[in-house]
Amino acid sequence: MSWSKQNIILKSAAQVDKMQASAEILASVFLEIRELVVPGVTTKTLDEAVEAMIREAGCVPSFKGYHGFPASACISVNEEVVHGIPSDRQLVEGDIVGIDIGVIKDGWHADSAETIPVGEVGAEAAKLLRVTKECLERGIEAIRPGSRISVIGTAVEKHARANGFSVVESLVGHGIGRDLHEDPQVPNFRCFTMPDPVMEEGLVIAIEPMINSGTKRVITDRDEWTIRTADRKLSAHFEHTVAVTADGIRILTRRGSGVAAF
Repeated sequence: MSWSKQNIILKSAAQVDKMQASAEILASVFLEIRELVVPGVTTKTLDEAVEAMIREAGCVPSFKGYHGFPASACISVNEEVVHGIPSDRQLVEGDIVGIDIGVIKDGWHADSAETIPVGEVGAEAAKLLRVTKECLERGIEAIRPGSRISVIGTAVEKHARANGFSVVESLVGHGIGRDLHEDPQVPNFRCFTMPDPVMEEGLVIAIEPMINSGTKRVITDRDEWTIRTADRKLSAHFEHTVAVTADGIRILTRRGSGVAAF
């Protein structure tokens, strides 16, 4: 695939507003699903709740059926990095669970993820969650119209490494719009092998650092979806859909206020 500028689909202000509408539904789903993440709940139950909330809002899950994925949410527990398939697995106190959800409203996608603690978690897990969320924040803060995509990954990687963690390099963020995955790719590390386009008004991207407590290496399970750390150490994942606008950076999937804000 060519990564020339013409493959990056810039959005008009009106189109960004349509994506904001999708993102607001997605944000509301996350605020509700957080309350359901408790010891004893199954990941399948969480997925069923996600799908019900999305459809009750008159929207469609982005992920269900996407390249054959069987669920509405990717739910990844502990050492699972991304793309976990919901099942009868029960969460237990001390787990961390990454939930990645996409929503389509009026033909426009929004994509977001967060990793949620199940009850009280250990010190290592708590630090990993905090730092991964901060990595996302640092990546977003680095965006300036006219700067290149690489500033995002540089900021993410610097913060992760400074805290003793590694960045998954085989999975990256992406453009988003009418399609769930569009150009450009958005690496979470300083990459010298991918194109490095300039960010300009109308660019909408999903930034999603995946940070590991051990090695950056990952492996794929036999289900051909679930990706986990090669050393079975913890991994965390946070993601926002972000637009570059004439008025600055808009975090479309931002949710809540006060202690619920993210």
